[in-house]
Amino acid sequence: MIELLFVACLSGTPGAVEACEEKSLLFTDVTPMTCMMGAQPVLAKWIETHPAFTIQSWKCKTVRSFERDA
Repeated sequence: MIELLFVACLSGTPGAVEACEEKSLLFTDVTPMTCMMGAQPVLAKWIETHPAFTIQSWKCKTVRSFERDA
């Protein structure tokens, strides 16, 4: 299982401090390389449904079974 981790920040009024949250999407049918190559379109679709947010950073990682259950 591959996890796409990203930091999404809710932008307030200009000059306001941004409220950021760590989010993740899980994929069962991709490799880490496929995740890296396909992350930007996936994140663009996420932003379409969450227009108040901006993506600050992202990464792909393999999820081990004991991490998934935690």
